[in-house]
Amino acid sequence: MNWKKIGSFAIVIILIPITLAIGVVLFKGRKYNIISIAVALLACVPNLLFFEKGKADTRRMVVIAVMVAIASVGRVLFSPVPSFKPVTAIVVVTGIYLGSEAGFFTGALTAVISNMFFGQGPWTPFQMFSWGILGFIAGLPFLQKILKSSVQGETLASRLPIVVYGAAAGVLYSMLMDVWSTLNMDGTFNLLRYLVLLGTGIPTTVIYIVSNIVFLLIAAKPIGTRIERIKIKYGI
Repeated sequence: MNWKKIGSFAIVIILIPITLAIGVVLFKGRKYNIISIAVALLACVPNLLFFEKGKADTRRMVVIAVMVAIASVGRVLFSPVPSFKPVTAIVVVTGIYLGSEAGFFTGALTAVISNMFFGQGPWTPFQMFSWGILGFIAGLPFLQKILKSSVQGETLASRLPIVVYGAAAGVLYSMLMDVWSTLNMDGTFNLLRYLVLLGTGIPTTVIYIVSNIVFLLIAAKPIGTRIERIKIKYGI
């Protein structure tokens, strides 16, 4: 692993969580706009580390921007259906086909952009991280190959890995957002309170799981195929 990859991991796994903690502990969530901007800027850095000012890199950034737009519009279009959104699926597909850095950037930017419609708040930075980390994990080399093969699978058995990841992503997103819900009450993390919130949130988590699986099974293959064609055509 080269220093650029190490830097990307450090930003996503260390610096961004520290930034979220600062927002909760020092600012008590009141400076969420500043924290959101800080997370957005940090999310850009991993992509910029690999940006070499070539046409391929510029085109790659355009594709990522399109994925952010699709995820954001998709969230708005499905706003009448509570918790049933295509965002996670789009973010995961981005991670699979464009890498961890692109996956995290897409998740983070989708949260802050779509919240211009849904409403910004102290939850926004946590949504940015939660969706971002789902895309980041999907793009990790050891998992990326498995998920990409699964997306292109023709049988139910071959598509099982992407179904499992979709379900796991629903659970992880709920667990991460409940961290914010716990901290939001008094600025401290109480394990019992967190477990209670996880329990009461099970119905919503089930909806997350179902929506992730549905959208991944429907959209991942056609979107992924188009991304692959673009990558080949433009040398991305």
